[in-house]
Amino acid sequence: MSLREILTWPHSCLQAICEPVEVITPAIRSLAADMLDTMYAAPGRGLAAPQVGELLRLFVMDATWKEGDPSPVICINPDILDRGTEIVGSDEGCLSIPGVMAHVERPTSVRMVWTDLEGMVHDQWLSGFHALCAQHELDHLDGIVTLDQVDEAQRAAILSAYEAQV
Repeated sequence: MSLREILTWPHSCLQAICEPVEVITPAIRSLAADMLDTMYAAPGRGLAAPQVGELLRLFVMDATWKEGDPSPVICINPDILDRGTEIVGSDEGCLSIPGVMAHVERPTSVRMVWTDLEGMVHDQWLSGFHALCAQHELDHLDGIVTLDQVDEAQRAAILSAYEAQV
């Protein structure tokens, strides 16, 4: 395993729609392992393939490791099938837009389907922070970052703060 460089805004990979993973190859397994190592070292709770320059529909997340035992999840070709009706606004950080937060509103639960590294398909309702994290990472696979989830005034303020530190 090795650490990968995390691309930062406004890199073009962060604005691209990713391609499906057709076959789970040794290269995909290696990428997923590198992404987990990179996410933990960052330290983050999720990391999507385009954030490390790979335009594939793959993300990793571990919503609980900072408070307890690691519980990594590798999501290949994830898709949200349904969303709960309760919406919550929360401040989201992003490893690709470091040092700033965006106030994003999202459903508190989602039904997501994905394939793991063993080829097993999972169809599961995620709730709370797991759901928020999964939605954030899935957005990356569609070329969407937190800046795209806020109004123009908040976007301008976030970009100003971000650019002041880089």
